[in-house]
Amino acid sequence: MSTTTPRTTTPRTTGPADTGTTATEVVLPGVVEPDGLLVRHRRLPAPAPGRAVVAVEATGVSFAEQQMRRGKYYDQPAFPFVPGYDLVGAVADVGPGVDAGLLGQRVAALTKTGGWASHVVLDAADLVPVPDGVAPAEAATLVVNGLTAWQMLHRSARVRPGQTVLVHGANGGVGTTLTQLARAAGVRVIGTASPRHHDALRALGAEPVDHRADVAARVRELAPGGVDAVFDHVGGPGVVDSYRLLARGGALVAYGTAATRDVAGSSRLPVLLLVARLAWWNAAPNGRRATFFDVWAGRRRLGAFRARLRQDLGRVLELLAAGVLTAQVAARLPLERAGEALALAESGTVVGKVVLVPAPPA
Repeated sequence: MSTTTPRTTTPRTTGPADTGTTATEVVLPGVVEPDGLLVRHRRLPAPAPGRAVVAVEATGVSFAEQQMRRGKYYDQPAFPFVPGYDLVGAVADVGPGVDAGLLGQRVAALTKTGGWASHVVLDAADLVPVPDGVAPAEAATLVVNGLTAWQMLHRSARVRPGQTVLVHGANGGVGTTLTQLARAAGVRVIGTASPRHHDALRALGAEPVDHRADVAARVRELAPGGVDAVFDHVGGPGVVDSYRLLARGGALVAYGTAATRDVAGSSRLPVLLLVARLAWWNAAPNGRRATFFDVWAGRRRLGAFRARLRQDLGRVLELLAAGVLTAQVAARLPLERAGEALALAESGTVVGKVVLVPAPPA
């Protein structure tokens, strides 16, 4: 797979009412290989009331972008668009009605798209403070990954000390965070990954299982009575084993369909089929639960959604600042090398999260 630096497009402007800042953005123009990404430059509009300009210091490469470049993410926007599910940066400008005390503060934001840029204009109410002493790249590994892991663990599965959980893809961005959060909660972790990552999983406190072997048989050896929760981002036929491995009272938390990433066809159908299967299982009175986790669920009640995001992500960042969590930065690459970063994230050779680092303003 090629790792060419994205091509640069002709700069464009938004008109006279701008911030005086030229943003560098990585653009996903369509279904392309990583070297098909583009780089563009544009003048930012002045922030509207309630909005703020964030100078991005780090932005993550998530599995969502791997799906988006294939046109396989469930609700991605129409091409072309700027990817980037999350970011960390400093507030550089604020619009009317926004507290000027935010200026210069380091914040994190969940964006879904738009994060792969040097500057982003966001609603000030969506910004979450980053604790002092936490480096931007480290914080960036825990925005969407940390929020997802925390909410699945404590809100969906509702784990308790002494329980045992199975984490699929435990070497990934969400998986490494899930493992650490579970261990911090007194929970035993069995994690699947390639053997090359087993030492890293042991260092995080997990018991590794080769994802290419008979996972169900090995997990039954390690947990004969079943596990109390399974966190499955793979979907596909293997989700049946995930459900069958649950002990009575256990919870399956599915949060993706990675098995269909490279399968041609609808981006929505695999998710809809998975949700239907989970609903069917829940109709069976066997004492086990199955849920599909969506980090954006509940956004229609925007105030409650923002409060929950601020509380949960804030807690994760506090744990990072306290040293309870260790940021798993797989690699740091300049924003303009987003194509290389995406290829690296897709390679399966890394532990943790690849982070893009925009060049600091001149």
